[in-house]
Amino acid sequence: MIEQLNQLEQDGLKALAATDSAEAVEAWRIEYLSRQGQMPKLMEGMKDVSKEDRPVVGKTANRVKIALQQAFEVRQAEYALAGPGLPEDTSLPGMPVAAGSVHVVQQTLDDMISIFRKMGFALAEGPEIETEWKNFDALNTPEDHPARNEQDTFYLNLNEEAKEGRMLLRTHTSPVQIRTMLKQKAPLKIIAPGRCYRRDEVDATHGMFFHQIEGLVVDKGIHLGHLKGTLEYFFREFVGPEIVVRFRPHFFPFTEPSFEADMGREGLKIRGKDWVEIAGCGMVDPAVFESVEIDPEEYTGFAFGIGVERMAMIRHEIPDLRLFYDNDIRFLSQFR
Repeated sequence: MIEQLNQLEQDGLKALAATDSAEAVEAWRIEYLSRQGQMPKLMEGMKDVSKEDRPVVGKTANRVKIALQQAFEVRQAEYALAGPGLPEDTSLPGMPVAAGSVHVVQQTLDDMISIFRKMGFALAEGPEIETEWKNFDALNTPEDHPARNEQDTFYLNLNEEAKEGRMLLRTHTSPVQIRTMLKQKAPLKIIAPGRCYRRDEVDATHGMFFHQIEGLVVDKGIHLGHLKGTLEYFFREFVGPEIVVRFRPHFFPFTEPSFEADMGREGLKIRGKDWVEIAGCGMVDPAVFESVEIDPEEYTGFAFGIGVERMAMIRHEIPDLRLFYDNDIRFLSQFR
């Protein structure tokens, strides 16, 4: 009987493959699987199988029945998908499908990373959920600094007894610099791109989150001229050779001296202004090196941070930051 079952399986599958319509598939089902079909009729012979052989024969019969049923369902689905009235001319063109594209902010970030990679910067990444120590303390930010206030930073809990303080959504990508210096030590040359979060009022130039790319160079003999040359080269590559960059004294807890970098075009305005603030930067404060056990007497370095959305706004002359995240296809489709 096992041979009969195997032969029925071969014949049934061959006959099913030869069907050329939904009606023919249904006729096949009646022929093989209906109550009066070949498979049930063959199973009537089980009563004559010896008790010793019945388990093996039953297993084979079950396998054949499942194989025929599954093959039938697949064939039936093929004709169901084709549907009634399918045109015979299969050379007709299909319906056009609109293709997506990379978001304009991601395009900008990719271009920025490409320029820095050509300058020899390695890519470093870190988590968006950080500890208070890596986000503030290791970066020489005092406890009474306004940025540490709960009105400015998204804290995830109030566990004051944690080893590195409370958990929070990082306010900048500087913690990646701390992580890298703890792991690799000096010398190093990295960029740290990613998303950051702050409790800002949402308006044309501010949001609750933004993208940033930070850079860090640590080695022996690094000085301010290296920082200025790096940023000037980057902005001229990104925007154009006519760009002029100026540096204004500023204050950041993690750099000393610190600067704000402004960009302008000679004889032209950018977003209606002669100068536009584009980056914060400075020489790494010795206290930061001490927190990661790098000798500030042996090594010096510089760091900078650039807002990605701001660079996209300048490049494409976009007046309102919120346009990036309104998900208006009419706006986003301009940047394919």
